[in-house]
Amino acid sequence: MHSIIGWDIGGAHLKAARLENGRFVNAVQIASPLWQGIEELHRAFAEAKALLGPAELNAVTMTAELSDAFPDRIEGVRRVAEIAQGELSPHHLLFYAGPAGLVVPDAVADNAQAIASANWHASAALVARHFSEAVFADIGSTTTDLIPIKGARVVARGYSDAERMAHGELVYAGVVRSFLMAGLTLVPFAGRWVPLMNEWFANASDVYRILGDLPDGADAMLTADGGPKTLEASRVRLARQIGLDAKDTNPWALTLLARYFAEAQLRMITDGAHLVLSHADLGTEAPIVGAGVGRFVVKRLAERLGCAFVDFSDLIEAVPEMRHKAGDCAPASAVALLAA
Repeated sequence: MHSIIGWDIGGAHLKAARLENGRFVNAVQIASPLWQGIEELHRAFAEAKALLGPAELNAVTMTAELSDAFPDRIEGVRRVAEIAQGELSPHHLLFYAGPAGLVVPDAVADNAQAIASANWHASAALVARHFSEAVFADIGSTTTDLIPIKGARVVARGYSDAERMAHGELVYAGVVRSFLMAGLTLVPFAGRWVPLMNEWFANASDVYRILGDLPDGADAMLTADGGPKTLEASRVRLARQIGLDAKDTNPWALTLLARYFAEAQLRMITDGAHLVLSHADLGTEAPIVGAGVGRFVVKRLAERLGCAFVDFSDLIEAVPEMRHKAGDCAPASAVALLAA
Protein backbone atom coordinates (compact mmCIF):
# COMPACT_ATOMS: atom_id res chain seq x y z
CA MET A 1 0.00 0.00 0.00
CA HIS A 2 1.38 3.39 -0.97
CA SER A 3 -1.00 5.42 1.23
CA ILE A 4 -2.34 4.50 4.66
CA ILE A 5 -4.18 6.62 7.20
CA GLY A 6 -4.12 5.55 10.82
CA TRP A 7 -7.11 6.72 12.86
CA ASP A 8 -7.39 6.98 16.64
CA ILE A 9 -11.04 7.64 17.47
CA GLY A 10 -11.38 8.99 21.01
CA GLY A 11 -14.21 10.35 23.07
CA ALA A 12 -12.65 13.82 23.09
CA HIS A 13 -10.44 13.93 19.99
CA LEU A 14 -10.14 12.35 16.58
CA LYS A 15 -6.49 11.85 15.61
CA ALA A 16 -5.18 10.71 12.26
CA ALA A 17 -1.80 10.27 10.58
CA ARG A 18 -1.19 9.83 6.85
CA LEU A 19 1.61 7.46 5.82
CA GLU A 20 2.92 7.49 2.26
CA ASN A 21 5.61 5.04 1.19
CA GLY A 22 6.65 4.51 4.80
CA ARG A 23 6.86 8.20 5.74
CA PHE A 24 4.31 10.35 7.55
CA VAL A 25 3.34 13.38 5.51
CA ASN A 26 0.44 14.72 7.59
CA ALA A 27 -1.16 14.32 11.01
CA VAL A 28 -4.14 16.02 12.64
CA GLN A 29 -5.85 16.20 16.02
CA ILE A 30 -9.41 17.49 16.01
CA ALA A 31 -11.71 18.08 18.97
CA SER A 32 -14.57 15.60 18.96
CA PRO A 33 -16.48 15.81 22.27
CA LEU A 34 -18.78 12.82 21.90
CA TRP A 35 -20.63 13.65 25.10
CA GLN A 36 -22.21 16.44 23.09
CA GLY A 37 -23.59 13.97 20.54
CA ILE A 38 -22.55 11.56 17.79
CA GLU A 39 -22.69 14.35 15.24
CA GLU A 40 -19.43 15.65 16.75
CA LEU A 41 -17.62 12.58 15.41
CA HIS A 42 -19.11 13.05 11.93
CA ARG A 43 -18.02 16.70 11.99
CA ALA A 44 -14.49 15.75 13.06
CA PHE A 45 -14.24 13.12 10.32
CA ALA A 46 -15.34 15.67 7.72
CA GLU A 47 -12.66 18.10 8.89
CA ALA A 48 -9.96 15.42 9.00
CA LYS A 49 -10.79 14.04 5.57
CA ALA A 50 -10.64 17.53 4.08
CA LEU A 51 -7.14 17.94 5.51
CA LEU A 52 -5.78 14.45 4.80
CA GLY A 53 -7.53 13.30 1.64
CA PRO A 54 -8.39 9.64 0.91
CA ALA A 55 -6.08 6.65 1.32
CA GLU A 56 -6.01 3.15 -0.13
CA LEU A 57 -6.07 1.67 3.40
CA ASN A 58 -7.47 2.98 6.66
CA ALA A 59 -6.45 1.40 9.98
CA VAL A 60 -8.57 2.29 13.01
CA THR A 61 -8.09 2.07 16.75
CA MET A 62 -10.46 3.58 19.30
CA THR A 63 -11.28 4.60 22.84
CA ALA A 64 -14.53 6.39 21.98
CA GLU A 65 -16.61 3.37 22.99
CA LEU A 66 -16.19 4.48 26.62
CA SER A 67 -18.18 7.65 25.95
CA ASP A 68 -21.52 8.00 27.69
CA ALA A 69 -22.96 8.54 24.22
CA PHE A 70 -23.26 4.72 24.20
CA PRO A 71 -25.10 2.42 26.66
CA ASP A 72 -22.07 0.13 27.10
CA ARG A 73 -18.61 -0.51 25.70
CA ILE A 74 -19.50 -3.31 23.31
CA GLU A 75 -22.32 -1.32 21.76
CA GLY A 76 -19.89 1.61 21.60
CA VAL A 77 -17.38 -0.45 19.61
CA ARG A 78 -20.10 -1.52 17.21
CA ARG A 79 -21.39 2.02 16.70
CA VAL A 80 -17.95 3.62 16.32
CA ALA A 81 -16.94 0.93 13.83
CA GLU A 82 -20.17 1.52 11.93
CA ILE A 83 -19.50 5.26 11.79
CA ALA A 84 -15.92 4.70 10.64
CA GLN A 85 -17.11 2.40 7.88
CA GLY A 86 -19.62 4.96 6.69
CA GLU A 87 -17.10 7.80 6.77
CA LEU A 88 -14.22 5.92 5.12
CA SER A 89 -16.09 3.89 2.52
CA PRO A 90 -15.33 2.72 -0.14
CA HIS A 91 -11.66 2.48 0.82
CA HIS A 92 -10.20 -0.58 2.51
CA LEU A 93 -10.65 -0.56 6.30
CA LEU A 94 -9.16 -2.56 9.19
CA PHE A 95 -9.65 -2.35 12.98
CA TYR A 96 -6.94 -2.91 15.56
CA ALA A 97 -7.74 -5.74 17.99
CA GLY A 98 -4.67 -5.76 20.21
CA PRO A 99 -2.81 -9.11 20.27
CA ALA A 100 -5.15 -10.37 17.52
CA GLY A 101 -3.80 -7.70 15.18
CA LEU A 102 -5.85 -5.96 12.51
CA VAL A 103 -9.25 -7.41 11.61
CA VAL A 104 -11.76 -6.72 8.85
CA PRO A 105 -15.07 -4.93 9.58
CA ASP A 106 -17.03 -8.19 9.49
CA ALA A 107 -14.93 -9.45 12.42
CA VAL A 108 -15.57 -6.43 14.68
CA ALA A 109 -18.43 -8.04 16.61
CA ASP A 110 -16.40 -11.14 17.44
CA ASN A 111 -13.40 -9.03 18.53
CA ALA A 112 -15.19 -6.16 20.26
CA GLN A 113 -13.57 -6.74 23.66
CA ALA A 114 -10.09 -6.68 22.11
CA ILE A 115 -10.87 -3.63 19.94
CA ALA A 116 -12.20 -1.59 22.87
CA SER A 117 -9.64 0.99 24.05
CA ALA A 118 -6.73 -0.80 22.39
CA ASN A 119 -4.96 2.32 21.10
CA TRP A 120 -2.28 2.09 23.84
CA HIS A 121 -1.47 -1.46 22.72
CA ALA A 122 -0.89 -0.35 19.12
CA SER A 123 1.65 2.27 20.22
CA ALA A 124 3.40 -0.08 22.64
CA ALA A 125 3.53 -2.87 20.05
CA LEU A 126 5.32 -0.52 17.68
CA VAL A 127 7.79 0.53 20.39
CA ALA A 128 8.45 -3.17 21.07
CA ARG A 129 9.76 -3.45 17.51
CA HIS A 130 12.55 -1.02 18.48
CA PHE A 131 13.34 -1.93 22.09
CA SER A 132 13.68 -5.23 23.90
CA GLU A 133 13.03 -3.47 27.21
CA ALA A 134 11.36 -0.10 27.77
CA VAL A 135 8.44 1.70 29.34
CA PHE A 136 6.15 3.38 26.85
CA ALA A 137 4.59 6.53 28.33
CA ASP A 138 1.92 8.42 26.40
CA ILE A 139 0.58 11.55 28.12
CA GLY A 140 -2.34 13.06 26.25
CA SER A 141 -5.05 15.56 27.00
CA THR A 142 -6.79 13.36 29.57
CA THR A 143 -4.82 10.25 30.50
CA THR A 144 -1.37 8.73 30.80
CA ASP A 145 -0.46 5.24 29.55
CA LEU A 146 2.49 3.50 31.25
CA ILE A 147 3.21 0.27 29.39
CA PRO A 148 6.12 -2.08 30.15
CA ILE A 149 7.93 -3.84 27.30
CA LYS A 150 10.15 -6.85 27.99
CA GLY A 151 11.61 -9.39 25.60
CA ALA A 152 10.41 -7.14 22.74
CA ARG A 153 6.84 -7.84 23.84
CA VAL A 154 4.11 -5.79 25.46
CA VAL A 155 3.84 -7.20 28.99
CA ALA A 156 1.10 -5.04 30.48
CA ARG A 157 -0.75 -6.82 33.30
CA GLY A 158 -4.06 -5.19 32.38
CA TYR A 159 -5.89 -4.87 29.09
CA SER A 160 -9.19 -3.14 29.79
CA ASP A 161 -9.17 0.37 31.23
CA ALA A 162 -10.39 -0.94 34.60
CA GLU A 163 -7.57 -3.52 34.76
CA ARG A 164 -4.90 -1.06 33.66
CA MET A 165 -5.95 1.53 36.25
CA ALA A 166 -5.65 -1.13 38.96
CA HIS A 167 -2.06 -1.90 37.89
CA GLY A 168 -0.86 1.70 37.47
CA GLU A 169 -0.72 1.33 33.69
CA LEU A 170 -3.46 3.92 33.13
CA VAL A 171 -3.42 7.13 35.14
CA TYR A 172 -6.15 9.71 34.72
CA ALA A 173 -3.78 12.64 34.36
CA GLY A 174 -3.42 14.68 31.18
CA VAL A 175 -2.13 18.11 30.23
CA VAL A 176 -5.36 19.60 28.86
CA ARG A 177 -8.64 18.24 30.18
CA SER A 178 -7.75 17.09 33.72
CA PHE A 179 -9.85 18.81 36.38
CA LEU A 180 -7.74 20.60 38.97
CA MET A 181 -9.98 19.68 41.89
CA ALA A 182 -9.66 15.96 41.08
CA GLY A 183 -7.33 14.20 43.52
CA LEU A 184 -6.45 17.28 45.57
CA THR A 185 -8.25 18.85 48.52
CA LEU A 186 -5.72 21.46 49.70
CA VAL A 187 -3.09 23.54 47.90
CA PRO A 188 -0.46 25.95 49.27
CA PHE A 189 -1.27 29.60 48.69
CA ALA A 190 -0.18 32.78 50.50
CA GLY A 191 1.44 30.79 53.29
CA ARG A 192 -1.59 28.62 54.05
CA TRP A 193 -3.11 25.36 52.90
CA VAL A 194 -6.32 26.41 51.18
CA PRO A 195 -9.18 24.23 49.91
CA LEU A 196 -10.13 23.96 46.27
CA MET A 197 -13.60 24.83 45.08
CA ASN A 198 -15.24 21.65 43.89
CA GLU A 199 -16.24 23.23 40.59
CA TRP A 200 -14.86 23.07 37.07
CA PHE A 201 -13.31 26.52 37.01
CA ALA A 202 -9.97 25.58 35.43
CA ASN A 203 -8.14 22.57 34.07
CA ALA A 204 -4.63 21.34 33.35
CA SER A 205 -4.26 23.36 30.15
CA ASP A 206 -4.49 26.54 32.25
CA VAL A 207 -1.69 25.29 34.51
CA TYR A 208 0.67 24.46 31.66
CA ARG A 209 -0.24 27.63 29.75
CA ILE A 210 0.72 29.73 32.78
CA LEU A 211 3.98 27.78 33.08
CA GLY A 212 4.75 28.21 29.37
CA ASP A 213 4.85 24.45 28.79
CA LEU A 214 1.70 23.83 26.74
CA PRO A 215 2.69 22.95 23.15
CA ASP A 216 1.08 24.85 20.28
CA GLY A 217 -2.06 23.10 19.11
CA ALA A 218 -2.27 20.81 22.15
CA ASP A 219 -5.47 22.38 23.52
CA ALA A 220 -8.28 21.83 21.06
CA MET A 221 -11.11 21.93 23.62
CA LEU A 222 -13.23 24.78 24.96
CA THR A 223 -11.95 26.30 28.19
CA ALA A 224 -13.88 25.82 31.43
CA ASP A 225 -15.55 29.23 31.14
CA GLY A 226 -15.64 29.36 27.35
CA GLY A 227 -13.13 32.21 27.50
CA PRO A 228 -9.93 32.79 25.53
CA LYS A 229 -6.81 30.62 25.67
CA THR A 230 -4.49 33.37 26.85
CA LEU A 231 -2.12 33.69 29.77
CA GLU A 232 -4.29 36.30 31.47
CA ALA A 233 -7.48 34.27 31.00
CA SER A 234 -5.78 31.18 32.43
CA ARG A 235 -4.74 33.16 35.50
CA VAL A 236 -8.34 34.28 35.97
CA ARG A 237 -9.56 30.67 35.81
CA LEU A 238 -6.84 29.36 38.13
CA ALA A 239 -7.52 32.03 40.77
CA ARG A 240 -11.21 31.22 40.62
CA GLN A 241 -10.39 27.60 41.55
CA ILE A 242 -9.40 28.83 45.05
CA GLY A 243 -12.22 31.35 45.29
CA LEU A 244 -10.29 34.46 44.25
CA ASP A 245 -10.32 36.94 41.41
CA ALA A 246 -6.97 37.21 39.65
CA LYS A 247 -6.86 40.90 40.60
CA ASP A 248 -6.92 39.85 44.27
CA THR A 249 -3.45 38.36 43.97
CA ASN A 250 -0.41 38.66 41.70
CA PRO A 251 0.92 36.73 38.69
CA TRP A 252 3.87 35.24 40.60
CA ALA A 253 1.60 33.77 43.27
CA LEU A 254 -0.50 32.15 40.54
CA THR A 255 2.62 30.81 38.84
CA LEU A 256 3.64 29.17 42.12
CA LEU A 257 0.16 27.69 42.41
CA ALA A 258 0.38 26.36 38.84
CA ARG A 259 3.73 24.78 39.68
CA TYR A 260 2.14 22.96 42.59
CA PHE A 261 -0.63 21.55 40.40
CA ALA A 262 1.95 20.40 37.83
CA GLU A 263 4.03 18.82 40.60
CA ALA A 264 1.00 17.02 42.03
CA GLN A 265 0.15 15.62 38.62
CA LEU A 266 3.71 14.46 38.02
CA ARG A 267 3.67 12.71 41.40
CA MET A 268 0.52 10.80 40.37
CA ILE A 269 2.19 9.68 37.16
CA THR A 270 5.44 8.82 38.93
CA ASP A 271 3.56 6.68 41.43
CA GLY A 272 1.98 4.74 38.57
CA ALA A 273 5.38 4.30 36.91
CA HIS A 274 6.92 2.98 40.15
CA LEU A 275 4.12 0.42 40.44
CA VAL A 276 4.67 -0.69 36.83
CA LEU A 277 8.44 -0.89 37.26
CA SER A 278 8.13 -2.83 40.52
CA HIS A 279 6.51 -5.67 38.62
CA ALA A 280 8.06 -5.49 35.15
CA ASP A 281 11.63 -6.40 36.24
CA LEU A 282 13.29 -4.31 33.55
CA GLY A 283 17.01 -3.74 33.30
CA THR A 284 18.62 -0.49 34.42
CA GLU A 285 19.19 0.57 30.80
CA ALA A 286 15.51 0.41 29.80
CA PRO A 287 14.47 3.84 28.45
CA ILE A 288 11.21 5.72 28.82
CA VAL A 289 9.71 6.22 25.36
CA GLY A 290 7.50 9.31 25.43
CA ALA A 291 4.56 10.18 23.21
CA GLY A 292 1.51 12.43 23.21
CA VAL A 293 1.03 16.17 23.58
CA GLY A 294 2.26 15.86 27.16
CA ARG A 295 5.57 14.19 26.48
CA PHE A 296 7.34 17.19 27.95
CA VAL A 297 6.05 15.72 31.23
CA VAL A 298 7.41 12.30 30.22
CA LYS A 299 10.88 13.87 30.03
CA ARG A 300 10.52 14.98 33.65
CA LEU A 301 9.28 11.51 34.59
CA ALA A 302 12.35 9.93 33.00
CA GLU A 303 14.61 12.28 34.96
CA ARG A 304 12.90 11.33 38.23
CA LEU A 305 13.23 7.64 37.47
CA GLY A 306 16.87 7.99 36.36
CA CYS A 307 16.02 6.60 32.92
CA ALA A 308 17.00 7.68 29.42
CA PHE A 309 14.26 9.46 27.48
CA VAL A 310 13.45 8.59 23.88
CA ASP A 311 10.93 10.58 21.87
CA PHE A 312 8.41 8.37 20.02
CA SER A 313 8.72 10.67 17.03
CA ASP A 314 12.37 9.63 16.65
CA LEU A 315 11.23 6.05 15.94
CA ILE A 316 9.28 6.98 12.81
CA GLU A 317 9.99 8.44 9.38
CA ALA A 318 8.21 11.73 8.74
CA VAL A 319 8.55 14.96 6.82
CA PRO A 320 10.23 17.41 9.21
CA GLU A 321 7.19 19.63 9.74
CA MET A 322 5.01 16.64 10.71
CA ARG A 323 7.40 14.63 12.88
CA HIS A 324 6.32 16.20 16.18
CA LYS A 325 2.62 16.04 15.33
CA ALA A 326 2.91 12.35 14.41
CA GLY A 327 4.36 11.81 17.89
CA ASP A 328 1.45 13.70 19.41
CA CYS A 329 -0.87 11.25 17.64
CA ALA A 330 1.15 8.14 18.50
CA PRO A 331 -1.67 5.53 18.36
CA ALA A 332 -2.79 6.79 14.94
CA SER A 333 0.80 6.72 13.69
CA ALA A 334 1.42 3.31 15.21
CA VAL A 335 -1.67 1.64 13.77
CA ALA A 336 -0.76 2.97 10.31
CA LEU A 337 2.72 1.48 10.59
CA LEU A 338 1.37 -1.81 11.93
CA ALA A 339 -1.00 -1.96 8.96
CA ALA A 340 1.89 -1.30 6.62
